[in-house]
Amino acid sequence: MILIVDFGSQTTHLIGRRVRDFGIPVNIITPDIMDCISNGQSLNNIKIDNVSGIILSGGPASVYELDAPIVNKKIYSLGIPILGICYGQQLTAKLLGGIVKQSKTKEYGPAVLEINQPSRLFTHITDNHFGVWMSHGDEVVTAPDTFSIVASTETITAAVMQDEKRKIYCLQFHPEVKHTLNGTLILRNFLHLICGQSIKRRSLSIPTFIKLAQEAIGDGQAIAAVSGGVDSTVASALLARAIGSRLIPIYVDNGLMRLGNRKNIQFIFDNILKVPLHIIDAKDQFLSALSGVIDPEQKRKIIGQLYINCFEKEATKYPKATNLVQGTIYSDIIESQGTKYASKIKSHHNVGGLPEQLNLRLFEPLRDLYKDEVRKLGAKLGLPPEIVNQQPFPGPGQAIRIVGEVTADRLTKQQQTDQIVLEEIKKSGWEKKVFQSFPVLTNTKSTAVKGDGRFYGEVVALRVYGSVDIMTASWSRLPYWLLQSISSRIVNEVPGVSRVVYDITTKPPATMEWE
Repeated sequence: MILIVDFGSQTTHLIGRRVRDFGIPVNIITPDIMDCISNGQSLNNIKIDNVSGIILSGGPASVYELDAPIVNKKIYSLGIPILGICYGQQLTAKLLGGIVKQSKTKEYGPAVLEINQPSRLFTHITDNHFGVWMSHGDEVVTAPDTFSIVASTETITAAVMQDEKRKIYCLQFHPEVKHTLNGTLILRNFLHLICGQSIKRRSLSIPTFIKLAQEAIGDGQAIAAVSGGVDSTVASALLARAIGSRLIPIYVDNGLMRLGNRKNIQFIFDNILKVPLHIIDAKDQFLSALSGVIDPEQKRKIIGQLYINCFEKEATKYPKATNLVQGTIYSDIIESQGTKYASKIKSHHNVGGLPEQLNLRLFEPLRDLYKDEVRKLGAKLGLPPEIVNQQPFPGPGQAIRIVGEVTADRLTKQQQTDQIVLEEIKKSGWEKKVFQSFPVLTNTKSTAVKGDGRFYGEVVALRVYGSVDIMTASWSRLPYWLLQSISSRIVNEVPGVSRVVYDITTKPPATMEWE
């Protein structure tokens, strides 16, 4: 078993995901639980004798802060291999006598790693220079006495340090993210060559998911919150397989979704899942509730609360319903501060927030999966490619792609612009090359010339990027002719738009959505 000590990194569960992908048992625990286990206690069915390796995650804190999370340095004397990542490296250095200071320049993005000395972490890596992903504001300036520095970057001397005798390895970069070349191999080397774990590929078991769903729902009915997106559709397909006609899928038409969304959802449930769809028309309610609201967190909370209220009201029609099913996936939870020491990024409308008076138990069958795993599960359930491979769409809908107040006019403008982007991306053949593509009404105006007169209209930002697991993303290098085609159509076909700009920010530091 591998233990991951969670210090609050937004990618902690990506580490767990990578370990899990190798077919190795893994548990993510807090530092205080790690201390108890290292002292010989058995907690959460974990005994120190069963632990083959420990990974110390990254985190938002600085190790020199008074309230910084730490572990008892006894863990370095247990004889168990340890891999420290980012904050985990800095904490290791501090606890073992090294020096950590604030970096001259914070790094959030790519860097080039240069290998200076051999390390078992670098086994089968043939290039001494390769790209890695950084996300830090501190660095190890002096390694502990027993450590050697084996790799550096242009700005970080101790990018990789190790104490081979004690099997302690530390990285300033994040091997768990896809943007780090050889990152998966580095983790594999740690798990297999250093921890002695056997590598075998993990598979998604439909019978296991069905059994879990049946146990959770029991003999009652389950109300499923559906939006037509990948996550809620896969969750509904799974529940339809597990409990059949006892599934009650409900679609809240909030008017904030894409054009034609309601019609598409109706088709999915009528013709593919063969389960009657219940529709709540709440367009006017949502638009009224959002009137005058400009703060993005407030938008999300209003939408989330109204979403819950609609279900609470609808639930009274189904007295046998015992559960509310949502398509929450793990990236939703992480961005809503799903771990003890994580910094909250933003609220998700389908993460938490259920009022106590709602007499339904929450069941989230996909909460431990990432987007690519959800797609694979959907394909295994027999859903067609156009459903499982569709672009993700945020639960709060276009409201968080409209910076500033959401009005009926701006909503129409955003939906028209969104439709143009989707059409052009699909027509160009780029649909399968990008993870997501959408416009944002920026609430910024610029001058333009339309006809023979001056025009002062809104600026639209175009966001197109590639990603595997949603936790990290890189902007897509669309050809100029495609960018021009999208821009031309938007400014000519959508009233009130004066200009189109292209967002070329990676994640991190930026999130997928603007709000």
